[in-house]
Amino acid sequence: MNRIRRIPIVFLAILLSTPLFAQQPAQQADPSLLTLNTIFSYGAKSLGWHQWQADGRGYLMLEPSAKGAVDLVRYDAASGARTVLVAADKLIPQGASSPLVIEQFDLSTDGQRLLIFTNSERVWRSNTRGDYWVFELKSAKLQKLGGQSLKGLMFAKFSPDATRVGYVHQNNLYVENLGDGQIKQLTSDGTQYLVNGTFDWVYEEELFCRDGWRWSPDGKQIAYWQLDSSGVKEFKMINNTAGLYPQIISFPYPKAGEMNSAARVGVISASGGQPRWFDTPGNARDNYLPRMEWAANSDEVVIQQLNRLQNTNIVMLGDSRSGKVRPILTERDDAWVDIAWGSIDWDKRGLARGDIEWIDGGKHFLWMSERDGWRHAYSVSRDGKDVKCITPGNYDLISVEMVDAANGWLYFSASPENATQKYLFRARLDGNGKAERLSPADQPGTHNYTISPRGDVAIHTYSAFTKVPVTDVVRFPQHTVVRTMFDNKPLQERMAKLKPVGQEFFRVNIGDGVELDGWMIKPPDFDPSKKYPVLFHVYGEPWGQTVLDAWSGGQAMWHRMLAQQGYIVASVDNRGTPAPRGRAWRKSIYRQMGIRNSLDQANAARAISKWPFVDATHIGIWGWSGGGSSTLNAMFRYPDVYKVGMSVAPVPDIRYYDSIYQERYCGLPQDHPDEFKQSSPITFANQLQGQLLIVHGTGDDNVHYQGTEALINALVAANKPFTMMAYPNRSHGIYEGPGTTRHLYELLTRFLHERLPAGPRAANN
Repeated sequence: MNRIRRIPIVFLAILLSTPLFAQQPAQQADPSLLTLNTIFSYGAKSLGWHQWQADGRGYLMLEPSAKGAVDLVRYDAASGARTVLVAADKLIPQGASSPLVIEQFDLSTDGQRLLIFTNSERVWRSNTRGDYWVFELKSAKLQKLGGQSLKGLMFAKFSPDATRVGYVHQNNLYVENLGDGQIKQLTSDGTQYLVNGTFDWVYEEELFCRDGWRWSPDGKQIAYWQLDSSGVKEFKMINNTAGLYPQIISFPYPKAGEMNSAARVGVISASGGQPRWFDTPGNARDNYLPRMEWAANSDEVVIQQLNRLQNTNIVMLGDSRSGKVRPILTERDDAWVDIAWGSIDWDKRGLARGDIEWIDGGKHFLWMSERDGWRHAYSVSRDGKDVKCITPGNYDLISVEMVDAANGWLYFSASPENATQKYLFRARLDGNGKAERLSPADQPGTHNYTISPRGDVAIHTYSAFTKVPVTDVVRFPQHTVVRTMFDNKPLQERMAKLKPVGQEFFRVNIGDGVELDGWMIKPPDFDPSKKYPVLFHVYGEPWGQTVLDAWSGGQAMWHRMLAQQGYIVASVDNRGTPAPRGRAWRKSIYRQMGIRNSLDQANAARAISKWPFVDATHIGIWGWSGGGSSTLNAMFRYPDVYKVGMSVAPVPDIRYYDSIYQERYCGLPQDHPDEFKQSSPITFANQLQGQLLIVHGTGDDNVHYQGTEALINALVAANKPFTMMAYPNRSHGIYEGPGTTRHLYELLTRFLHERLPAGPRAANN
């Protein structure tokens, strides 16, 4: 979940009519200074859509072609030899004048067929609906899936033998034979509220469930989810600008404590017939089925069942013939059980796969757990009786990068000494020996990898807070560079021409032996004998860190621009954020949302305010989504600390947010009504003293504009002045429409300059 902040209406006309800054023309003349017109032009060249070939000897990438589309190119992993596998001019449909623009692709395991996704459209957060085509590499035959009647397909996948493709259309499952083009509809009960092979809004947003079906290894069956959202209360949004009359958008959205969709998992023959539903226990509306995969054979499916409080996760094996299930492992936690980190792999469409990886010929599987107080990988026998930690130690595994079952290695990311960084390690799958760090010791920062199926080479991207990303092909285990793919040298040289700012990481003691990680950007020509205003950037909730030693692009450049203009910009990660600092750190926020995090942030601000170069009377804070909520909590709960706040897309009342996210961290509102009240910023709106800006998109399907309207009422009732900006029909990211991002950051910058003036003052003032 992402959150942002708000703005009062009182001074909006004045804000929008005044020039950005008096000094702006002079700034634009100096190329060493960043401006709002340039901050988002400092983009790094990145790898983009790519795929390792099944044999691990090469990888495929999309590259611009001379004809204005894209070519599919193969690179040899060792030599870098480049071959155009599919040229753009081969992808011109009959009767068309231009080639298909490949957005995503999948090459069949035999390398003979290419599945192309194009002409996509957005479904909530992601572009998951569009057109699918199959290209035959030998014959150059180009075939559109779905025939003439089926438009807008989702989640198409080759069968294991690549002779068929399955997909979802209008909430039903289909299989198409590539030989004769025959289409078989497997399910026919799909409706607006009964969905097969995909998910409802809240499963997609909070459990990362989008692609809701799986081929069996032998290709004879398909396992899939079915969700029934009938009875779930619908949220309605009004689009006032689509035409002469408003349009109403309505969709099932369970808020905290309200009825959820009912989920079940079934298996159906790939040639048609009736589904067999697994007999998972309990009330389907008070349990979630967040993960499902075939269990290393075509006879059993492994299903995870998470209870509504999300503190118990039961792993069960289901017989695909009888539908009977048997539990093999139960994970419990006094707070919540995470199913959305560490063991989640992200498949080629950017969707979360199951977090179980079968090893040892299906006799064992890999499992993630915090049962010893740290996040570790475990090897679990198929019957669940033998559970062995294979990454022991007082540190957290951040994520699994690759399982090399053939050679007995688990590749994973961790950072035992510094929670702001990330490095690659490997450990034996049998648990013997110690984990071995592979990332170079002389490259502090963040290391990301896409490892080949053979585990011998990887595409490696390294960056740090002050270093642009560099992407290499490296060979394991020595981590030797085979060749450099992107060095982003032009961007690094461009950065070097900017007027330098001081950038550093620190730890701040907030008392009781607690130290928080933070970073700080200081103005050019920083004078420690003077005092500077400070703007804190915050997220503060369990879904995100802000203090990371990694390149972060546009928003970081905005922070750097503000530092050039005379601000100290800082960020601190409080307890409860997902830093790799142990289970107790992360889960101390349970049923303390808005309370624990805002207190940590305020204590950090108080400690930093005592530093001799900080102007304690000029402290600002800003954040988006969860950070917008944190900003409201800061301004309302600690008015003595913060003078200015900018809150984008916040959740002022946590009862208004979705069931899965809010109940995971706060419990059920029916069980803890007073805690929900105390955790909500709106409860303390009458304590506002500083200058507050609130920004929200009225088309935000995630964090609803409704919450901001409720806050406006509370502030009006308390006679509190504030500033407000609503962006019509913009979603949670507030980026739709020409000029929106530029306008938003100009608004934030202007408000900050007017309410928290830039530049130092003498220390004795």
